[in-house]
Amino acid sequence: MLVRRAELQGGAIADVRLERGRIAAIGHLVPQADEAVLEANAGLLLPGLHDHHIHIAALAASLSSIRCGPPDVASREELAAALAQRGEGWLRGIGYHESVAGMLDAAALDAMNGERPVRIQHRSGRMWFFNSAGLDRILVRASAPPGLERKSGRFTGRLFDEDAWLRNTLASTPPSFKAVGALLARAGVTGLTDMSVSNDPAMAHHFASEHGTGALPQRILLAGTLGLADAEREPGITIGPAKLHLHEAQLPSLGDALAFIGDAHAQARSVAIHCVTEVELVFALALLRGAGSERGDRIEHASVAPDSAVAEIADLGLAVVSQPHFIAERGDLYHREVDPADQPFLYRLRAFLDVGVSLAGGSDAPFGSVDPWAAMAAAVSRQTAGGAIIGEVEALTPEEALDLYLREPGALHRRRAIVVGAPADLCLLDRPWAEARKTLSDDLVRTTLIDGRIVHNRVD
Repeated sequence: MLVRRAELQGGAIADVRLERGRIAAIGHLVPQADEAVLEANAGLLLPGLHDHHIHIAALAASLSSIRCGPPDVASREELAAALAQRGEGWLRGIGYHESVAGMLDAAALDAMNGERPVRIQHRSGRMWFFNSAGLDRILVRASAPPGLERKSGRFTGRLFDEDAWLRNTLASTPPSFKAVGALLARAGVTGLTDMSVSNDPAMAHHFASEHGTGALPQRILLAGTLGLADAEREPGITIGPAKLHLHEAQLPSLGDALAFIGDAHAQARSVAIHCVTEVELVFALALLRGAGSERGDRIEHASVAPDSAVAEIADLGLAVVSQPHFIAERGDLYHREVDPADQPFLYRLRAFLDVGVSLAGGSDAPFGSVDPWAAMAAAVSRQTAGGAIIGEVEALTPEEALDLYLREPGALHRRRAIVVGAPADLCLLDRPWAEARKTLSDDLVRTTLIDGRIVHNRVD
């Protein structure tokens, strides 16, 4: 295929030839006999975007779930209306936040829908809420796990940190990824890093199968358990970091956490540590100082990062994967609930770049919007949905915001570019960058190619 008259980053107009899944030539090129031609009309041609932190299985499941939190649902009445669905089988909700109707329990959900089993996932992904019918449905299949809360001898309907038990109890099988693959392709995303902490060889096999059928055409870097090392021969996927998911209320022992990092490094894998509180970040940095950090080790989220932590992240040579869109999506809640003294430390961007930290962007979908362009816009504006500004000094230029999604997934210190020999994973915009940078939106994406094949074409 020949992509004709495309703008490259820097402003030059050139033709780009794709052969056998690679960029074969760049310049003023003449179409060959029987060569397909894609007219770019001076639209910007980019390396395909990469989502550096996403949860594909959860995102796939969310597409058939009810949204139960802001901005879709903001009050108890709105939640009750969303759950007022008759029928049989599970009613599955996602994205709940206690600002809607407090900490839910079985009694509260029974009042909204007591006829069919209901389960609702908290926005954090760490807990589920069940109504009485839902509790009956799961407890008839298995004994209650430690994470199923009990008060005065009765189960409250709140399940904490027991996703593996819940999957086994419900005999869940991973969903099809076809809808997710199409959703990402429409946004120009050609690669993803799945950061689900429970990813194991069985899930790696499912990813490989979905990729092999074309349901999930994106290139896949899979993070997860130490056991993922046994799945390195699965076709179509690359094994990525070992994921350490910290919970401030229940931090692992220092010895166990150091052993985990040591085992990951012994497998020649980096570690990715989930840190959404300052305590978690301080603990993670102490671990990496003690175990010895290696290139590729990364902090996920770095949601609250004071100056001292930013400096230590730089000193340890760590990368950070951030979610700038959370300022837009959750910023009004942060504005109300987070101590004003801490708000400048939320989802910092400029501070990391200024000290030389490799910075990348990830959606955390389905716990955040899957749209990378909305995240770029939020990185530039730092504006909440209500119009407030949080951490104005952390704002990036449009070029820097775009760069968050052009990092090399297995080596975040490197940036991908349109060069001869690079994979033909490309995102073509419908206009030059001088115009596109003013309106960062997925509406800009005209065509997405993976391995030199069109997987999304807005014209079609």
